[in-house]
Amino acid sequence: MTKPASFVSQNTWEFLRDAMITPTGFREYDARWKYPDDINLPGITALGLGLGTQMRRRGIAPVIAVGNDYREYSLSIKNALMLGLMQAGIHVKDIGPALSPMAYFAQFHLDAPAVAMVTASHNPNGWTGVKMGFERPLTHGPDEMNELRDIVLNGEAEAAPGGGYEFIHGVREAYLDDLAGDFKMSRKLKVVCATGNGTASAFAPELFERIGVEVVPSHNALDYNFPHYNPNPEAMEMLHDMSDSVKASGADFALGFDGDGDRCGVVDDEGEEIFADKVGVIMARDLSKIYPNSTFVADVKSTGLFASDPELIKNGAKADYWKTGHSHMKRRVKEIGALAGFEKSGHYFLADPVGRGYDCGMRVAVEICKLMDRNPDMSMSDLRKALPVTYATPTMSPYCADEEKYVVLERLVAKLVAKANAGEQLGGRDIAQVVTVNGARVILDNGSWGLVRASSNTPNLVVVCESSESDAEMRAIFADIDAVIRTEPLVGEYDQTI
Repeated sequence: MTKPASFVSQNTWEFLRDAMITPTGFREYDARWKYPDDINLPGITALGLGLGTQMRRRGIAPVIAVGNDYREYSLSIKNALMLGLMQAGIHVKDIGPALSPMAYFAQFHLDAPAVAMVTASHNPNGWTGVKMGFERPLTHGPDEMNELRDIVLNGEAEAAPGGGYEFIHGVREAYLDDLAGDFKMSRKLKVVCATGNGTASAFAPELFERIGVEVVPSHNALDYNFPHYNPNPEAMEMLHDMSDSVKASGADFALGFDGDGDRCGVVDDEGEEIFADKVGVIMARDLSKIYPNSTFVADVKSTGLFASDPELIKNGAKADYWKTGHSHMKRRVKEIGALAGFEKSGHYFLADPVGRGYDCGMRVAVEICKLMDRNPDMSMSDLRKALPVTYATPTMSPYCADEEKYVVLERLVAKLVAKANAGEQLGGRDIAQVVTVNGARVILDNGSWGLVRASSNTPNLVVVCESSESDAEMRAIFADIDAVIRTEPLVGEYDQTI
C-alpha cells in the first residue's frame, strides 16, 4: 500500500482517488477526524486495510463485528472502512446502525474476536472516527493505536485473500434483551429520557418501557442534524435542558445519553445536575453493600470522595485513581479485578457480575433504576444529599491545538510541580501532593484539588477543580490553576467556565 497523503485538496480528481489522512486523528484510544477536511473516503479504506493488517500481525482470527452511529455520513464511512477490512482478508459481520456498547456487546453475542465502531462519539457533527478493539471487553489503548498509526501512515498495510461480508440481523433486539433481562420495577418511576436526537433515541425509550419505567420523552426522534443541541451529557446545555424537563414534568429524575450511547448523565428530582463522578459514588455506595470489600476505579478528573467517603470506607471499598479515557479505564478495571470504574465524563465500566466491563450508558441506566428499586424510600435528591458536600466545577476545555497540546501540558505540569516544590500555595492552601499519572492533579492539604490534562479526543486541554470546603475555595483553586495556564500563549478560550 502507498503511504496516505496528509493533505489532498477537496473537489479534485485526486481527492476521490488518493488516501488522505491527517496524522493527528490517531488519538490515545480511538481515531477521530473532521470529515472530509482531515480524512477522505479512500483514507478510511486505508484505515480499514491497516486495521485488518494489524489483526493478522497479532494472530487474531480474521473476523470483525462492525457498526455505525446515526449520523448522515456514518454509513458511507463504514462502507469505506469495511472495504479496507475485506481487502485485508477479514470477514466483516455488519451489525448495522448501533450504539458503541451494542457493538461491544456484539463481540460477545457473535463471538467475534474484533470490533470496529464508526462513531464521532459526543463530538459535534462534522467529526467521524472509529472505536476498535481486539481483546473483549477492551478497546485499543496507546500501544495499539501507535501500532495502527504506523501501519497506516508508513504504507505497511497488506492485502490478503479470504475477505468477506455478512449482514447480521437481530443484534439490536438481542442487546435490548440482554439489558432488560427479567427485571421489572416494583416502585413507580417516571424518568426523563434525554437522547438529543442521537443514536440512543432508537434504544433508551424502549428499554425504559420494557423494565416498567414511565418515560418522559426529551428529543427522542432520530435526527442527525441535532436540531436542539449536540448530545453530550457532560455539556451544561444538555444538563440544563434535562433539568427543565424534570421540573416541567415532575419526573423522578432524568437520564441523558451521548451520541453513541456509551455515556449517561443524571439530573435529580429537584432539577439538580449530578456530575457523573458523584453518581459513581452513589452507585459505589449501593454496590459496596451488595459486594463488600470491592475495588472501584475512578479517573483523575473524579471527586476525591471515592477515597474519603465514610460509607464506602465502612463497606470496605477501595479506591484506585487512574488515567482518564475509556480504554485506560476498561483496561485498569480488568487488570485489578475491580467491580466497576467511574469516569467524570459519564463513562461507567460495570464488571462481572453487574456488567461485562465495557462502557454502556444503557446498562448504567438500568442499574440506576435497579438502585432506585432497592431504595424505595429514597429520591434521587435524597441520595445526592446523603453524600458529603463538595463543590466542583464542570469539565472545562480551553482550546489547544492537537499538535501543541501535549508539549504545552508538559510545561504546565512542570510549572505546577515547581510550585509545590517551592512551598507555594494554590487556592490559599498548601499543596500536599501533585499526581502526574495523567496531567497534573494538584491535591491540597484538605483534600481539595485542581486538575489540568490534555483531551485525548479534541484540540483542548481539560480543567476540573473540586473543593471539600466551599464554592469560594473551588473558584480560588480554578483562578490559580488558570493563572498558570495563561502563562502559555498557545492556550485559547474555554468552551464553558464557572
